[in-house]
Amino acid sequence: MDINELLKKISLLNIEDTLKAIADEFTGQVVFTTSFGIEDQVITDIICKNDIPISIVSIDTGRLFSETYKVHHATLEKYKCKIKVYYPNNGSLQKLLTEKGPYSFYESVENRKECCNIRKVEPLGRALKEMNCWITGIRAEQSPERTNMQIIEEDKGYNIIKLNPIFDWTLDQVVSYLDKNNVPYNSLHHKGYISIGCEPCTRAIKPGEDFRAGRWWWENNSGKECGLHTHGK
Repeated sequence: MDINELLKKISLLNIEDTLKAIADEFTGQVVFTTSFGIEDQVITDIICKNDIPISIVSIDTGRLFSETYKVHHATLEKYKCKIKVYYPNNGSLQKLLTEKGPYSFYESVENRKECCNIRKVEPLGRALKEMNCWITGIRAEQSPERTNMQIIEEDKGYNIIKLNPIFDWTLDQVVSYLDKNNVPYNSLHHKGYISIGCEPCTRAIKPGEDFRAGRWWWENNSGKECGLHTHGK
């Protein structure tokens, strides 16, 4: 289906009905990727509570916070859902660590992107393989780069339709939904961690700092993206 036709189809629907419509449109070919952040937890709650036939997967980079694993566990306990986990290719990761050590990503943007590609991008490619629609928890206000995205778009890099169902939500809306529905979330959010990724690459942000200032905090003007959402149109 054409992107504009899909957009028209879901334009007047709430998020629950949007996800149901997408699941019907791409039967058995819809995947939601979660990193267990607060936005992703909203979508997981809606999918699981309403038994919407959308596969849920996650990428375990091997460098996640222990608090993130606790959210993963709490999510499985609450919803009794299945979350398929993808890991980095063992050979690629072994080669990287053997040749450059465990902290090469601090040395240059190129090294950091190499690490992100091995730990995140390549596993994501496997997760999206043979799928027709990819659902994410992206919000426009998360970063300047993301304001140029749309609620539904074509990711040509992965050759897939991408749906960002809470794209227009504010942070307050996300937090309100979590509180109202008693959704498990990462305790690090109470310690100033807004955007949470790998433990060595994430710090708490300071008052007045950008939403993603805590990600790859030693870099300047690198775009603050790992490569998962930069394929464009």
